[in-house]
Parts: sequence; C-alpha cells; structure tokens
Amino acid sequence: MRIVVLGLSLSSSWGNGHATTYRALLRAFAARGHDILFLERQVPWYAAHRDLADPSYCRLAFYDSVEELDAWRDELASADAVILGSFVPDGIAVGELAQRLAKLAAFYDIDTPVTLAALARGEETYIAVRQIAGFRLYLSFTGGPTLARLEAEYGSPAARQLYCSVDIDAYRPLDLPHRWDLSYLGTYSDDRQPMLERLLLEPARRTPDRRFVVAGAQFPETIVWPANVERIAHLPPEKHAAFYAQSRFTLNVTRADMVRAGYSPSVRLFEAGACGTPIISDDWRGLDELLRPGREILIATDGGQVVEALAMDETYRRAMATTLRSRILAEHSAARRAAELEDYLLSAR
Repeated sequence: MRIVVLGLSLSSSWGNGHATTYRALLRAFAARGHDILFLERQVPWYAAHRDLADPSYCRLAFYDSVEELDAWRDELASADAVILGSFVPDGIAVGELAQRLAKLAAFYDIDTPVTLAALARGEETYIAVRQIAGFRLYLSFTGGPTLARLEAEYGSPAARQLYCSVDIDAYRPLDLPHRWDLSYLGTYSDDRQPMLERLLLEPARRTPDRRFVVAGAQFPETIVWPANVERIAHLPPEKHAAFYAQSRFTLNVTRADMVRAGYSPSVRLFEAGACGTPIISDDWRGLDELLRPGREILIATDGGQVVEALAMDETYRRAMATTLRSRILAEHSAARRAAELEDYLLSAR
C-alpha cells in the first residue's frame, strides 16, 4: 500500500511522545513492503530540536500552512489511505481536506481520552465531533469500552485499538552499571505531576541514600527537586535504552484523562520493558490485563509502596525484568503493531 500520514511530528521528539510512536510503527510498516509519505507541519519549537532529519523508511516533508498542503493534493488523492494524527495544528481543516480527497481517510488518536474529554467540554482543537463519522477508521491509543463509545456515541464506522509499540532493535538490554534506583522519563504535565510527586519525589526524600532521576522537557523552574534527584532536561531517543539500562527500576505515571478511561498504556511501558527494566506504575483499569501485577509489573499507589519495591531482592528483580521483556516482545513490538495496522486498513478498504 501507499499511505500518507499527517502527524504532529516525526522529525522531533522534543516535548512530545508522538515522534517515537510514529518512528517505531512506520519503520515496521515499511518493512512489510509499504510506501509512506509523512507530512509534518513546520513549527519553530520542533524545527529547533530535530533529531531525525532524514528517515530511511519513509519520505518526510514539511508544510507551513493548510493552504500549502494543496501541493500534495495528488499524493493525498492517489494514496491507498491517508492517516491524520491527533494534535496536528489546524487539524480540523487538515481533516476536512483528507476526507475530501482520500480514498480512505483514517484518524490515529494517540491521545484518545484527552481528545474525548475536550470534545465533551465543547473544545474542538484538532478534530471536530462531526468529523469522526467521516473517518473510515478511528485508530485509538485507548482500547476497552472507549472503542464502543466511539462507535455508539460519535458514529465512528470502525473504532480499532492501536496501542503504541516499541522498536525492539532500538530498545534492548545493555550491559551498563546502574546509576539510579528509580528513573522517570516523560514530558511535564500538570495532571501527572501530583502522582510524580507521590511516587518519586516523596520516596526520594524518604531514602536520601538512593538515587533518582527525572528526564523530560518543560518542567517548571519552580519545582524544588530533592538533592538525590538528578534532572535531565531532554533525552533524545537514541539515549533511551542506555537510560533504562542504568535504572534499577523505572516509573510509569499516567495522565488523569487516561486513568479515567483506562486501557491507555504509555509507550514507556513497552520501551522500558523491551530494555529489561522493571516498572513501577500507578494503577488504572486494564493494566492488569496488559501486564501481570507482581510478576511483570509493580503497581504503587503511595510512596511507601515504592520504597518497599526499591528494596526488592535482586534475584527477583532480574526475574521480573526477564518475564516483562518476554511479554513485551511477544505482544507489543512495532512489527506486531504494523501487522495490526495493515489488517485494519485492508479490512476498511
């Protein structure tokens, strides 16, 4: 197939998790013999922080406005499918163009709970309620009951689960000494910060002899970090595997809208798991179906449980890491996700 993807960003992972999701999925999709054009809106904050200028698995081009997309009219019209991603600037206008020109228009929502919460408030930023029925496929970062809701309440012809995934060639175990007892990798978010305080900063204050790290952009200068918490302002994807390898455990913290919806795994679960790093996570509906608590993942609701987990016997910690990695490779590789995407597109076509 020939597909066109209009996504938030492929070229820059700065301040967003979309880039690594697209990179893993599209690399694996291209490996199945498909041709991909990725069109990215030119914005200054990503242009200043590009870490992928020329991907080997797809064509990457930039546009400055919706009007400039007219130059790609032939590609949009002739492609077997056009996929619009969430949070694309002027996404409603871009979606109207895609639905008007494409043989098969699909929407890939990497932020489904955030999208639906905004629509419920009457906020239409990158997709309008009226457009959902016009996308032949609604590919959702969130599974579970949300899929039925998209079809019943919003009129989607076909809402399908398409979780993020991991490039198992890029994310793999590395033989590096541990630098940190607990790490966290993620962009700052107001609704994640209270849980990060509870599950990382509080344990750091309680165990000054242990080492912690928080890596990610956009954290306010007003945050007071404990002395044993290292800060990394931005960590490019090529350094993620080493980051996880140097972490005895890593933390997963979920945005509030995604906790409420459930069935919304972050890409860090799959990336850390593929690197063989045990995960401590907040709790949400569907997590126990994705990974087995106590054997493949640890669930914590307060700092005391995190402190207890960090004292885990090393033999058990290593066994958990091995079991987790096996589960991720079997069910959440980019190759597996690309095959799912192919099936969805063929069925819809």
